[in-house]
Amino acid sequence: MTQLNTNVDVKALGKVAVLMGGSSAEREVSLMSGTGVLQALRSRGVDAHAFDPSETDLIELKRGGYARCFIALHGRHGEDGTVQGALELLGIPYTGPGVMASSIAIDKIMTKRIWRFEGLSTPDWRLVSSAAETEQALQALGAPMIVKPSREGSTIGLTKVTSAEQCAKAYALASQYDPEVLCEQFIEGDETTCPVLGEGAAAQALPVIRIVAPEGNYDYQNKYFTDTTQYHCPSGLPAHEEAAIQRLVEKAFRALGCRGWARADIMIRASDRQPFLLEINTSPGMTGHSLVPMSARAAGLSYEELCVGILATASLDSAAGHEGAIQP
Repeated sequence: MTQLNTNVDVKALGKVAVLMGGSSAEREVSLMSGTGVLQALRSRGVDAHAFDPSETDLIELKRGGYARCFIALHGRHGEDGTVQGALELLGIPYTGPGVMASSIAIDKIMTKRIWRFEGLSTPDWRLVSSAAETEQALQALGAPMIVKPSREGSTIGLTKVTSAEQCAKAYALASQYDPEVLCEQFIEGDETTCPVLGEGAAAQALPVIRIVAPEGNYDYQNKYFTDTTQYHCPSGLPAHEEAAIQRLVEKAFRALGCRGWARADIMIRASDRQPFLLEINTSPGMTGHSLVPMSARAAGLSYEELCVGILATASLDSAAGHEGAIQP
């Protein structure tokens, strides 16, 4: 069972803003996540309200008397430390990792550098700034190779490259979303994901989910808008493999200084069954297709309990008061 507190006095949570929508490429998914969270919180008696930062200035959170925020934003200006920093200045506690952890985790290259330094397994990579460098990366890393923006999520701008002829187009697509383009060694094997809840030594991984996508293509469409992708939870993996993945994602979570909740994506190499960290999402999806609620159910937590429990973990990087917080 998880360490998440499900016995919460909802009245003590105060007035809650569910931040959703935003201005990133993942706005549509964020609106779906936020709507689900909002309904779940209200069903448990929480005084929760929808709040779209792309339509209403964040200062209105202070003026509106909000006591805490549930961040259901995904991608840029929601999952990258910017909203977290604004909420720090306003002195309004929020869900999920803080400013530094969020800003590092959105940047796949910085994340991989830290994981590699900490001795955690992640596929080899190259940072490229041109189509020519993408071809050079393919020669170094081998085919197939993944080309993707460094600071986007939900497989947006991602291409699986199998030949040099594909490199220019793959680079052009990725660079539309970010000038920093990541070329990553492709790991052939089982695709899995694993959420983590909690903070510090108490952070605890939930059950692993094994993902089987049509033709191995777990893209944006298959993530959110089709029912053809298969999700196995329990994963069906041997117990020692599941335990190894859970230990790995807990270490990955702590290495970045995450708190509250997050979800890490892992590939298991078929040749030797070694798990490799791909990335970590610090504001995971909460839609009907989302994976954290699925894993939580396997651990005995309902969607509503999960939402209230995460909300109860809302905090600030500096817990020592906010005398300097921005006033309305």
